[in-house]
Amino acid sequence: MRSIWVITKRELASFFDSLIAYIILILFLGFSGFFTWIYGSDIFLVGQASLSVFFNVAFWTLFFFIPAITMRMLAEEKKTGTIELLLTKAVTDQQVVLGKFFACFFLVAIAILSTLTYYITVANIGNVDHGAIISGYFSLLLMSAAYISIGLFASSVTNNQIVAFLMALAIGLFFQLIFNVMAGNFTGFMGELFQSLSLSSHFDSMARGVIDTKDLIYFLSIVVLGIKFSEMNLTKRKLIS
Repeated sequence: MRSIWVITKRELASFFDSLIAYIILILFLGFSGFFTWIYGSDIFLVGQASLSVFFNVAFWTLFFFIPAITMRMLAEEKKTGTIELLLTKAVTDQQVVLGKFFACFFLVAIAILSTLTYYITVANIGNVDHGAIISGYFSLLLMSAAYISIGLFASSVTNNQIVAFLMALAIGLFFQLIFNVMAGNFTGFMGELFQSLSLSSHFDSMARGVIDTKDLIYFLSIVVLGIKFSEMNLTKRKLIS
């Protein structure tokens, strides 16, 4: 556990040293704030105390931002050869992947939790469904964890950051949109299968304040599989070399 924490701190510090963290925070807060309070929001016009607009905006904003964060995590180290140096130390492949996963997750969590001021503001405007808002934030964190694991997998496959970014977006697009579209074009077992694979359906369910065990299992399954496949790619690289 100590090795994971050391890697996490190192990677998290590198985000802030290279200004990546500040850029991500500014862009995320800028996009979410603009569309939540200025463009497309009915909070002030109608007096509706809800953060549904924010959750919809964050749903798509994080879809693009997370691959940009994860694309360099393993691909860049493989390209420069520093991954070999790291793996020669007293750490396992799993510890390396988990350390990088938690670093990305903490950065995204900081960005998401920075918007709690939206929650406080809306709560002062009128009566809010606190359960739905808390569940919405929880669903954003789970969705982020799932996309981070996908991004790490994509980064573990290639040495090129751009390829890793595009691969993470392509994989994420199936979970974000395509499975949901296919679910609407099929009935019976196939329709239910694609619906169960759709990340948006699970996210929407939790964002409405309904936390179901199947939703938790869905997100955690993606996280575990993404981390495991990333670890396997690192192990395969060591065996080949």
